[in-house]
Amino acid sequence: MLRIKQLKGRINYVEALNKMNSKVLEVSEDVKNEEIWFLEHQSVFTAGSSTPKNFNKKKINNIPVVFINRGGKITFHGPGQLIIYPILNIRKRKLNIIEYINIIEEVVIRVFKNNRITLFTKKETNRGLWVKDEKNKIDKKIIFIGLRYSKGVIYHGISINLSLPLVDFRKINPCGLDAGQISSLKELNIKYNKKKLVNDLKKEFINQFDLNLI
Repeated sequence: MLRIKQLKGRINYVEALNKMNSKVLEVSEDVKNEEIWFLEHQSVFTAGSSTPKNFNKKKINNIPVVFINRGGKITFHGPGQLIIYPILNIRKRKLNIIEYINIIEEVVIRVFKNNRITLFTKKETNRGLWVKDEKNKIDKKIIFIGLRYSKGVIYHGISINLSLPLVDFRKINPCGLDAGQISSLKELNIKYNKKKLVNDLKKEFINQFDLNLI
């Protein structure tokens, strides 16, 4: 049965990455080892495989930069940002990567809609989810997706800006976007119940990906 793991505290990114890589090997051998992790990270910049080759900073604003093998460019993680890492064997599920991304976007949109928050995609820009900044009548991205596929297993995942302070996020162009295009629920004054939102996400991911669907 698919397991949800709630990791407590603010998790060091490199430690989580090492554990994730070990879990990928387990899941590639047996789908009964599949897990979905919910957590928050200590402040860190992560540079994915599409980051420009000439980018070689080790720190930004005294915050470490970690170069990793997920897709996408550089982004920021920190307290107040919900991280979801589904570690799933999509080969066994007969899903390709685009189908999988479509599914997880639909899951998150559905959960937020049930919490009275409207999200939408802008696939011509990049994958992830946006909200309308009603005050300024512009779109702001609050949910980011960065993935890696290996041995039939999809991993890394989704980051959701809940109450994340954006000062460090805006020191980069996250995922190739202008820093002014990103925001958080808190900054946009969008009301939400964090405990309910997280619990609803856990339930919906289980409903969508439980082993009995394979």
